[in-house]
Amino acid sequence: MKGQHPHQAHQVRRGNGLSPTDPSLLATPLEFLCEDHMRERQVCSVIDSLATSMSFDPSAARNVLRFVNEELNVHMQDDAADLFPLLARRCTAEDGIARAIARICTDLDEATRLLPGLRAALARCLDTGSGLATDDRQLLTQFAGHVRRHLAAENAILLPIARARLTRRDLQHLSSQMRTRRGLPPVAEAPDAD
Repeated sequence: MKGQHPHQAHQVRRGNGLSPTDPSLLATPLEFLCEDHMRERQVCSVIDSLATSMSFDPSAARNVLRFVNEELNVHMQDDAADLFPLLARRCTAEDGIARAIARICTDLDEATRLLPGLRAALARCLDTGSGLATDDRQLLTQFAGHVRRHLAAENAILLPIARARLTRRDLQHLSSQMRTRRGLPPVAEAPDAD
């Protein structure tokens, strides 16, 4: 848009975090991951609202369940199966990438451990029409906290390093794997990618 700072134009193009990340961003996988992180932060806010609200919001609970059942696991696979190994191969010792990845994996593992309880609590409330128990509220808050810590570390540490270290071929591979994981057809790669 004419007269706008480039960063402002980028913000206009981005989604609101309320719906799944636009698959057209998969052409630039690091941008897709940034957008996915915004989506995850938005869902964490909904989870926090569910955990602290006096009345149970069935629509919000269904949205959270849809997200954790359809999107979260795919994003975690993007990280564990593709982004983290690519970074481990490309980074130097001074990048400290192994320690950063280990820290992120700890939060991802904790979120994964809490996920069945989160699903069960929300499903139980939807099935029975009851509100969340105190233990359920604590579990939701813990889950959102682990997801937020993972996002903060990935945004602040891993993605900037990925922008500096990953080659064009790495990014094409990452894009291809992410597309395949989402059931999308592959895009032909340029033969001169390095």
